[in-house]
Amino acid sequence: MNKINAAEVINNSKFNRFHFGLLAWSFLIILFDGYDLVVYGTAVPVLIEEWGLSSVQAGAMSSYGLLGMMFGAIFFGILADKMGRKNVIALSLILFSLFTFLCGFASSPTTFSIYRFIAGLGLGGIMPNVIALLTDYAPTKMKSMAVSIVLCGYSFGGMLAPILGIFVMPTLGWESIFWFAGLPLLLLPVIYKFLPESSAHLIKKNKKQELLSVLRKVNPAQKMDEKTEFFLQVQEENKVPVVGLFKNNRGLSTVMFWIAFFMCLLMVYGLNTWLPNLMIEAGYALNSSLAFLITLQGGAIVGTLIIGWLCDKYGSKKMLVPLYALGAVSLTLLGFGGSELFIYLLVAIAGASTIGAQNLVQAYVSQYYPPNIRSTALGMASGIGRFGGMLGPLLGGFLLTAALPIHMNFIAFAIPGLIAAIALALVPIKRAYKPEATVVKENETIKVAN
Repeated sequence: MNKINAAEVINNSKFNRFHFGLLAWSFLIILFDGYDLVVYGTAVPVLIEEWGLSSVQAGAMSSYGLLGMMFGAIFFGILADKMGRKNVIALSLILFSLFTFLCGFASSPTTFSIYRFIAGLGLGGIMPNVIALLTDYAPTKMKSMAVSIVLCGYSFGGMLAPILGIFVMPTLGWESIFWFAGLPLLLLPVIYKFLPESSAHLIKKNKKQELLSVLRKVNPAQKMDEKTEFFLQVQEENKVPVVGLFKNNRGLSTVMFWIAFFMCLLMVYGLNTWLPNLMIEAGYALNSSLAFLITLQGGAIVGTLIIGWLCDKYGSKKMLVPLYALGAVSLTLLGFGGSELFIYLLVAIAGASTIGAQNLVQAYVSQYYPPNIRSTALGMASGIGRFGGMLGPLLGGFLLTAALPIHMNFIAFAIPGLIAAIALALVPIKRAYKPEATVVKENETIKVAN
């Protein structure tokens, strides 16, 4: 009886129709995830005026959604490693899509905040599990690139929100841009039918026929039949999955990843929420300020794709450390002004080195840990990062209330970029998970060190 390492079947596969389909549906899911995250920043100038909110109150309303994301990322990340990624992705999608849609019917800041918190639970659970699932099935040579392409959906969604804000809000009101978030509910049956379950979970639950069907699509060249036995070389299961993040001398790496996520998400959510208002304070009109938000997301897309390709070629750490530092420099320069072209360029660079860097560090984390704790690793890092995400909008609100010079506001958002660069520089590459290659001869499995 042949024994085959399922991870090797996947890692040695060539990009085909299966991978393209997984990439496309994952991209669409993340697009709406990004839309839902940025839509509040698009509507906040109008909400401040209509509901008479202070900057601090508006920042707090944003943080309620991020609080939900923190709990969602941790809970759904751990849950997915126990009960499978597919069901958790579906549940998360229902939560964030339905309750963002309901935000368009909120009549008070309190109701709006409750809906944002519940939507945040789903938003927190989506990204870690989609990334983990992609990493599970992407060929070795393009794992970072596959994740990078899909996470560009976040930025496309982030661009879509202010575009609708420019063209739709003036006629249909701020509510209309939240209604658009309900579209994924209509696509859920198709998405659920197509998405595969992770190979690790299928092996764990002894769903051999389902696993065989998926692996034949992943790697049609691999000879497999009903008599084939599959296995994965993974770490020993822990009753408390979080404990596994600190085993095999990965404690320092885990803490440094958490710090990097915290600092980067502070910048990302602070800018997504307050960039339009900061640019208004700098003398730009609302539509021009929303255009800067579009530029921020456009820079993130270009940066994610280019640096993602370089990460697969040269290694994630070598690319991410200078990228974080570049973000700090661009944000600092942004506060001192300049020509409009120069400002747009700096905003694009800031997008690449904040949102883009956050996209890429998630791809790095997904490969750094073994398959059986991959969702837990991403969920915990994302959950810890949400504390920074909650602090970002609050920080922006307090800074605007304090009426500091405009460059001081941007410097405050630049400092976390330097801290993130230092934290990631301290992550030891040698502790990263490296699956063993296997050569199968008759009934014997021979391990070959990577």
